[in-house]
Amino acid sequence: MSEDHDLISAHPTGKQPLVEPVAAGPVPVDTYAGRIDIDWDPHAAVTPLGQLPFFIEFLKQAGLFDGWVAGCPIQYTSPNAPSKRDLLGTVLLSVLSGHWRYAHITALRADPVSPSLLGMKRVLSEDAVRRGLAKIDPEAGAAWLRENLDYVTRPLLREPWILDVDTTVKPLYGHQEGAVVDYNPTKPDRPSHSYHSYLIANLRLVLDVEVHDGNQTAAKHGAPGLWALLDRLGRDHWPSLLRGDIACPCEGRGAGATRPSCVRRNSVVCLICSASA
Repeated sequence: MSEDHDLISAHPTGKQPLVEPVAAGPVPVDTYAGRIDIDWDPHAAVTPLGQLPFFIEFLKQAGLFDGWVAGCPIQYTSPNAPSKRDLLGTVLLSVLSGHWRYAHITALRADPVSPSLLGMKRVLSEDAVRRGLAKIDPEAGAAWLRENLDYVTRPLLREPWILDVDTTVKPLYGHQEGAVVDYNPTKPDRPSHSYHSYLIANLRLVLDVEVHDGNQTAAKHGAPGLWALLDRLGRDHWPSLLRGDIACPCEGRGAGATRPSCVRRNSVVCLICSASA
């Protein structure tokens, strides 16, 4: 004896399709080169810069790229010097292409389309980029970059959020300033830098990064940058929770500060200090 039963799915299909159908015809995009129409070819090879025009439209509409270029503290005096837009545009395209060395910039010079979309006249050589960035005063350059980063991230900090403090060991090859042999779990006896990062938890959105010598991995070396970040953000944008590794950066916070200073002085709860208080 058998009975027919309808198959019941464990996960019923919703009304919203998983993939939205692509509208037929080209998609208009507003770039610094004017309006362009982007059409999709399903049989063409995949390119890593296929989404670049849409990102450039976002930068243009939000005024982020123009403001970033205008605020750059570099000053050229030679009439033959390149423009700041060409310099920073070359750096931006290199980063978006996944480059991590100056030598990789040469690959951009074969692309006649992407630079024009950013309003650039030409792609600079790796030597021109290196010389141009070297002309930026370190303190002025750090303030310029932090100002632009804060402009993007500050509106997100009005909601309750958690600040993650993390340290990353970056192995180095060749001769670089601050390359010191110290704790290096992946490449023992290899010189390294120590990156002290401050991020919005879960979003993994970086608020600031400080590069220290390879033997400055302890949390106390990143403490001044952490307090400077909180002071710069302002009390209304402080996190609800400070989360770090086993070493606490809160020791010595100001004159006469007690150990759980992030709890008693700053009204920011620290997992490590609150556990040991």
